[in-house]
Amino acid sequence: MINRMLTRLDMPQAREYYDAGYWQDQTIYARARVAASCNPDKVAVLERSRTTSYRCLLDAADRLAGHLADAGLQSGDRVAIWLPSRAEVAAALLACSRNGYIACPSLHRDHTVGDIVALAQRMGAKAFIGQPNYGADSDRADIFSRLNEVETLRMHIRLEPAGSNGTLFPDIPADAPDGAPHHDPEAIVYLAFTSGTTGRPKGVMHSSNTLLAPVRALARDWNLDDDMVIYSLSPLSHNLGFGAMLLALTGGGTLVAHDLARGQSVARRIAETGATFVFGVPTHAIDLLTELERGDVVSLPKLKGFRISGAAIPTDVAERLIAVGVVPQSGYGMTEAGSHHYTLPEDDPALIVASSGRPYRGHEARIISGDDASVELPAGTVGQIAGRGPSVMLGYFDDQLSTESAFTSDGWFLTGDLGWADEQGNIHITGRKKDVIIRGGHNIFPAKIENLASRFEAVGRAAAIPIPDKRLGERVCLVVTRAGQSDPAPDALLEFLDQQGLSKYDMPEYLQIVESIPLLPSGKLDKRRLSAQLEAGEITPNPIRFTAAAR
Repeated sequence: MINRMLTRLDMPQAREYYDAGYWQDQTIYARARVAASCNPDKVAVLERSRTTSYRCLLDAADRLAGHLADAGLQSGDRVAIWLPSRAEVAAALLACSRNGYIACPSLHRDHTVGDIVALAQRMGAKAFIGQPNYGADSDRADIFSRLNEVETLRMHIRLEPAGSNGTLFPDIPADAPDGAPHHDPEAIVYLAFTSGTTGRPKGVMHSSNTLLAPVRALARDWNLDDDMVIYSLSPLSHNLGFGAMLLALTGGGTLVAHDLARGQSVARRIAETGATFVFGVPTHAIDLLTELERGDVVSLPKLKGFRISGAAIPTDVAERLIAVGVVPQSGYGMTEAGSHHYTLPEDDPALIVASSGRPYRGHEARIISGDDASVELPAGTVGQIAGRGPSVMLGYFDDQLSTESAFTSDGWFLTGDLGWADEQGNIHITGRKKDVIIRGGHNIFPAKIENLASRFEAVGRAAAIPIPDKRLGERVCLVVTRAGQSDPAPDALLEFLDQQGLSKYDMPEYLQIVESIPLLPSGKLDKRRLSAQLEAGEITPNPIRFTAAAR
């Protein structure tokens, strides 16, 4: 059997990172403990209904660590965390870091209960922390009624929605675990599931050192100190939001949890909290600017920077942010390697719009040939982006084959993204080798939609392609052929996809019925040609909408 915790850790490389200061002899818990000792009463996490000080956050982490230890968890055991953005996510991560457990908070709202059960089984979770009525099918499925299917599970914690009670994990006894905190910044502390183009989840493994290296770099390059108030509009379960949480809590700052109800004012919340730096995707920036220009909130005097990831920053969005005194940061990163490229505060607006910036100090990037990974391409030439540095993952969980195929023989991580570098080292993203649609920062994998749609009795072939959208970036268009004489009924097709387990967040929003779908010589769907037909107006998809009524 494969050693599930086998990693790529190279000791000579590790020594080099320590010598250069990219890695340090501190765990995530130790970093947060330093912040708590310096200013214990400072607000660590700010929510609409409560504030949590560093003292209370670390107290909760210690109590949770003791509770998990009493349940029999050992170093290296996995803890599944399925929660919205709330202070308990941070406390759970710190508890895992304290005891040497592996936190898996990358379970998203757009997962179904079935998805979560499968992922918990896959990771061999020993503990589960969750909130009822959460997830893509929360209206008809309950995760707690299915936890018995996870045979490795020793215990679970059920949290009610955050209220005005400032105590985190109030039902857990006030007993910290015996012994000193776990101290190995090279040990795996974080497991994040990210899907490949087939939709099969891959578990990305990180240590305290690989997680903290890009956080330290970003804080240094953007002059972010313990006065920072970080507001992530992306959920803490996502790579972008998780990085924002680490930045705030290991640097002694304040994290603002994005827990607004739909329709509530983000601009007003940013103003009320005094947020100094925001993390999000282009859609978030567009919505914020719309609010400001509507006059609901006059200004955001403390907001200085806005990290925008997931897609390129539109020129007009960058210009409008700068006009209200906010410097946009264009960035490039991924779960496997952290936030490894970004623009700097002093960069020209034209560069911010055109590129994803330069690698942080310590991260190396190169553009390689698609035919031969050993060939580095010159500046200005499009190829696959490869990277190497202190924030690159330790490997994929229980998947040595995928780990080996993700790296070149000399240790360069293959991102699967296409782009080119200019003479100054700025990366310009041109496309993706992997087949993925990004809707408002949410990754949607067409292969899963196509496979499910093809099972519908009225569908012959199916292809999911992106339709450009000014606000969200992309939406899903499902192109299908008929299996018989009748057109597939949109509502019936959406209902079928729902019954087959497709998340409502991945549902197609456009449908096009065609006589045939073009194929490549290999027999694969020619999606590039389909997209060209869409752009040329040769096909005109009809909007469709998945609703409860459609079920």
